Amino acid sequence: MRKTTLVAASAAVLALTLTACSGNSGTAQPVAGQSQADGGSKGLASPFTDAIQLASASKQGTEQSKSAKFSMEGSAAGQTMTATGAMAFGGTDTKFSMTTTSAGQTTEMRMVDKVMYIKLPADEQKQMGTDKAWAKISADGTDPVSQSLGGALSQSADQSDPSKMLEQISKAGRIISSDQTELNGEQVNHYKVELDVAKAVDQFTGQAPAATRDKIADMLKGKDIKIPAELWLNKDNLPVQVTMDQGPMMQALGAPAGDSKFTMKYSDWGTQVDVTAPPADQVVDFGELMKKAGR
Repeated sequence: MRKTTLVAASAAVLALTLTACSGNSGTAQPVAGQSQADGGSKGLASPFTDAIQLASASKQGTEQSKSAKFSMEGSAAGQTMTATGAMAFGGTDTKFSMTTTSAGQTTEMRMVDKVMYIKLPADEQKQMGTDKAWAKISADGTDPVSQSLGGALSQSADQSDPSKMLEQISKAGRIISSDQTELNGEQVNHYKVELDVAKAVDQFTGQAPAATRDKIADMLKGKDIKIPAELWLNKDNLPVQVTMDQGPMMQALGAPAGDSKFTMKYSDWGTQVDVTAPPADQVVDFGELMKKAGR
């Protein structure tokens, strides 16, 4: 399989993970002097001033809506990429379908039951010696690629709800500023936030192997790294747009400057999302392909 397909898959999973890092938040309580019925036009409430309350309110909104369409653009692993798709949030039952474009190549992906399915272009099918249209990568796969992506797949499934990034803010970040503005014709609350990597290294390393987590923690030890992010929430506290720049952390880990910047846009909250695995007779295990290719 050509490197570009793997890069697209890796970048897409990474992007979903970056905008959905884990954490826990308490139950939202009204901010002193703040009413969710006042401030702003068209029913838009005054912005939250407390990170925990912000996270909890958004989590309540996404748990009720359960699904959305999304688009994404950004960079990862030295590649720029764009993507569009739809996602149903359900913890371990999270599923999504997505089409990405990276390095001039378009890749279709689906995730169902913690298994990622990647559609193989005809030339790659020929190159890999298979007539199957789809390759699957399981979170518990034993081949090198599956092992490297397996943790990210599991984390993506568990944490793809965008409010989880807000939960991370409640543990590792703070709200720097907020204002009310208009985005795509909709009144929104706009937040600028900052995440302190030192306070939540384990959340940023996700489900990477223990040895990898230890290595990353050692490389980041003693470094004051802050990750900037911006959030736009509508009147129902549902994310409309989320941006994050993990460049400062990635540079500390040796990545090129300017890498790992993402913008996620959400729409049609509550839309019906139907994602199914490809027919079994059209699927080949990626690990088997790697063995056949001697990799």
